[in-house]
Amino acid sequence: MQQNLINIAYLLASVLFILGIKGLTSPRTAVRGNLLGAMGMLVAVVATLLDQHIVRFELILTGIVVGSLIGAVLAIRTPLTSMPELVAMFNGFGGGASALVAATAVLTPEMIGDVPPIQLYTASVASAIIGAATLTGSLVAWAKLQGVLSMQPRGGFLQTLNFVCIAASIGLGVYYCYDPTALWAFWGLTAAAALYGVLFTVPVGGADMPVVIAILNSLSGLAAAATGFVFGNNVLIISGSLVGASGFILTQVMCRAMNRSLWDVLSGDMGQVAVGGPTDDEVYKGRVKSASAEEAAMILETARSVTIVPGYGMAVAQAQHAVRDLANKLKAKGVKIRYGIHPVAGRMPGHMNVLLAEADIPYDELLDMDQINPTFAQTDVVIVLGANDVVNPAARDETSSPIYGMPILDVDKAQTVMVIKRSLSPGFAGIPNRLFAADNSLMLYGDGEKVVRELIAAFDQ
Repeated sequence: MQQNLINIAYLLASVLFILGIKGLTSPRTAVRGNLLGAMGMLVAVVATLLDQHIVRFELILTGIVVGSLIGAVLAIRTPLTSMPELVAMFNGFGGGASALVAATAVLTPEMIGDVPPIQLYTASVASAIIGAATLTGSLVAWAKLQGVLSMQPRGGFLQTLNFVCIAASIGLGVYYCYDPTALWAFWGLTAAAALYGVLFTVPVGGADMPVVIAILNSLSGLAAAATGFVFGNNVLIISGSLVGASGFILTQVMCRAMNRSLWDVLSGDMGQVAVGGPTDDEVYKGRVKSASAEEAAMILETARSVTIVPGYGMAVAQAQHAVRDLANKLKAKGVKIRYGIHPVAGRMPGHMNVLLAEADIPYDELLDMDQINPTFAQTDVVIVLGANDVVNPAARDETSSPIYGMPILDVDKAQTVMVIKRSLSPGFAGIPNRLFAADNSLMLYGDGEKVVRELIAAFDQ
């Protein structure tokens, strides 16, 4: 009877997980989706605690208390600009937890229950390989996002070493399944997988981090699903599969937005080397026009439609609230406001949407690339705030450019483009941006939040 109730609770939790992910597909329903997902996890945890396989509750309750305190502190103290680092760390913790559970299962198989040995050992190997790679890969991703690690090695030797590590992990995994008493093989495959996680993340550049975070999220889900097979736990299998599938789909979306293959991203290949492209002087010299806040405000006075394109620079400057205030000023004058969001703007998928939502900007004003691009030709003013490569026209028509073929926001087709940026420094691709030198572009140099506040003050004069 109790087992039937537990299975019903797991089914309810699975339904809540599915409804939660469905809710996350829209900013309007994202909060509800988060609540449904959290409720599903609560149901799953309570049902698991009622399972007779639980031997001691003291350590479990201690873990819940400590983990809850750490999670609450992180949630309160972590600014939204650091959310990508936090997400990367959470992905790593998920993978690490799965690897630890797999290690526990192979050390004490008698505690697992009625799971066939072949399923137990095969699933433990899969969980250890995926979990260990996710843990170390996520730690490297965190270090890169935090600015602690900047190295980006590339080359055939690194790819060969990658292949050796993953081949060693699989080979040792097969041997361990054949001889479960050979614990050295299990520890060896775990170590090789952990090294692979480092090697496949280290070559990845900052511009590709949204893709890496998406795939690490997918891997953490697959590790959890494998752990579900270790215990024969249906809710872990279902929830892990949901996370794995959704993360993989998101990874594909990110790759298409950059016109890149997943292999290119994981190998750190940015495409063509930019040595043959134009230099900064060839692009900018005598062509870049700067403007003051007063001059920009005069142009905005006559605009009827304004599109704001945010990038990571907006996140760094914490300018989203100033952007909202400027938008409200323009709306009061009858100006139509829209926001153009590129899929890989920021450091994680949806980064710009989260920042703008924090400033209470209406969801229906946030348009993705496919929605906003057809409107630029009819837009009076585009304000580019901290974005670089995702608005570079070179991606559209300069075949020698390393970003050629990457879908971009066609902001250069607007009547006037105002670029708010600290300097003419390049983006992650390391190439000059032809938009800055376009005839219809004006540069407003400075900190994003400060410049927008100056625009508001000039607009009020």
